[in-house]
Amino acid sequence: MTNTAIITGASRGLGLALARSLAGAGWNLVLTARGARELRRAADELGATAIPGDVTDPAHVRRLAEAAPELDLLVNNASDLGVTPLPPLAGYPLEAFRVLLETNVTAPLALVQATLPALRASRGAVVNITSDAATGPYEGWGGYGATKAALEQLSNVLSAEEPELRVWWVDPGEMNTRMLADAVGEQEAASATDPAKVATALVELVGSRPASGKVSLQ
Repeated sequence: MTNTAIITGASRGLGLALARSLAGAGWNLVLTARGARELRRAADELGATAIPGDVTDPAHVRRLAEAAPELDLLVNNASDLGVTPLPPLAGYPLEAFRVLLETNVTAPLALVQATLPALRASRGAVVNITSDAATGPYEGWGGYGATKAALEQLSNVLSAEEPELRVWWVDPGEMNTRMLADAVGEQEAASATDPAKVATALVELVGSRPASGKVSLQ
């Protein structure tokens, strides 16, 4: 029987690398991202289902859940960096912070809620992609880091409330992605880990199915 996964933020970076790795392992994939053209290109490459849209849109979340009535894995990878250049908390625009919370915290929870019946039926797994900014006091990273800290605690509680599932909140470390380049510059980002390497480690994680908990891939 073919396993099925939903991956958010799947048009580039870690999401695309993970989609490629899972497709290579024979998984059926439902992919989503805001960039419709890039997403459809990825889906065509992998033989996956593309559902472009914004994960903060409740109607879009419903469409994703309906596209995978049988589901083994949910990967909440879509994320926003927030205001750039990264501002100190003393000057962080509060409306921008509210939008960041919607994308990085509320949307993953909404997708978990929408897919829980299918995940319970398969005793499936949830992977929430977090960051070392959730715990490290990095100047300028307070807004983004606070959302990732919230996502980690949501994951922690979900793992206690849904003991039949596997819930992993994964810190992938610095990766050579557009998001990191937007934060620190292209030169520094170029020296970070290739997302494909992180994707390989995630596929191994899903395959070995360890107990729920925080996973650091740094």
